[in-house]
Amino acid sequence: MARTRVALAGSTGSIGTQSLEVIEAEPERFELVAVGATGRDPSALVAQVRRHRPTVVAVTDPAAAPAVVDALAGVDVEVRAGTDSMASLAELADVVVNGVVGFAGLDVTLATLDAGRRLALANKESLIAAGPVVQVSRRTPGAELIPVDSEHGAIHQCLRSSSDHHSVARLLLTASGGPFRGRSIDELSSVTIDDALAHPTWSMGPKITVDSSTLMNKGLEVIEAHELFGAPAGDAGYGIGFDQIEVVVHPQSIVHSMVEFTDASTIAQLSNPDMRLPIGYALAWPDRIGTPFGRIDWSTLGRLDFEPPDLEAFTCLGLAFAAGRAGGTVPAWLNAANEVAVAAFLDGRIAWVDIPSVIESTVAAHDGAPATDAASVIDADATARRVASALLDRTAALR
Repeated sequence: MARTRVALAGSTGSIGTQSLEVIEAEPERFELVAVGATGRDPSALVAQVRRHRPTVVAVTDPAAAPAVVDALAGVDVEVRAGTDSMASLAELADVVVNGVVGFAGLDVTLATLDAGRRLALANKESLIAAGPVVQVSRRTPGAELIPVDSEHGAIHQCLRSSSDHHSVARLLLTASGGPFRGRSIDELSSVTIDDALAHPTWSMGPKITVDSSTLMNKGLEVIEAHELFGAPAGDAGYGIGFDQIEVVVHPQSIVHSMVEFTDASTIAQLSNPDMRLPIGYALAWPDRIGTPFGRIDWSTLGRLDFEPPDLEAFTCLGLAFAAGRAGGTVPAWLNAANEVAVAAFLDGRIAWVDIPSVIESTVAAHDGAPATDAASVIDADATARRVASALLDRTAALR
């Protein structure tokens, strides 16, 4: 059997490095043909190339490319440099893992689907911000979109239990609750960067970890679930609307999400927290890998708890639901404002409690522009970032 050719976009990040572990675990199944990163950590990128020997490496930061080229002298690899270099990897692979952080992953998402390849999507922001545009590319012959995260990967697996696209009653996304579960609004006013980065069950990058602490990560996942499995997905979806998507807090992070069907049966996917499981699922689709990641010891599991989210203390979740229902470029504004606010928090410019305020005020200034094509979404993202930056400058000045 021919091996599946894999390209990794964002190879030096958390998703990229864990994808490499999955590929290494099953070398008879997967062949790494290309890797790509910004190049801001050139030593890590060079080490990956030397160890895994892809045929192409992409460096999106042109200023970082010379150092990578010099370090790989004598290595049989093509170095592609420039902002569009990672998107160019799609032509080389059967499946592209998009592990790029933030809106910057949009080019990779569109290029992969437009090339009729399988997209293993860990970059939720591109689908959230540019949903209407991505849906057009998703209809390209041969294109497949398999989500690479614990929640949507779980839902994708649960939906395989029914061939009837009219039998789904609810999608239930589970949330760990993050490091601040159970804290009041007053208690949240003094949390620090280190507090926000101390996730109780998952090991992730700083941006997504902060998103988890505000529950914005779950809010973005609600919009993503609607795009993946709801009415916007057309024949690939299940006709689900936002009223049929719910969030439940599950602190153990064992049940990764659930699907309730019209007969009241609920199918859930369970495992220990391990991102390599959904990565392997997306790489091997429609089959499964043979390496167990996240296996549960049922004799020691203990208890599974569930509770509703605190929407008063964690207002980002409600903001995301509202943006998703509004549609158009509102989700793009939401995502851009969140990226700006989280970056400012991590830089120490604003407090944790200021994050939702910056987002809410930014989205309130939305100009009503529709999402007609990639250019309109890119313009919406840029406009929202300008608005959010101006708002956080005023917020920071008051601190």
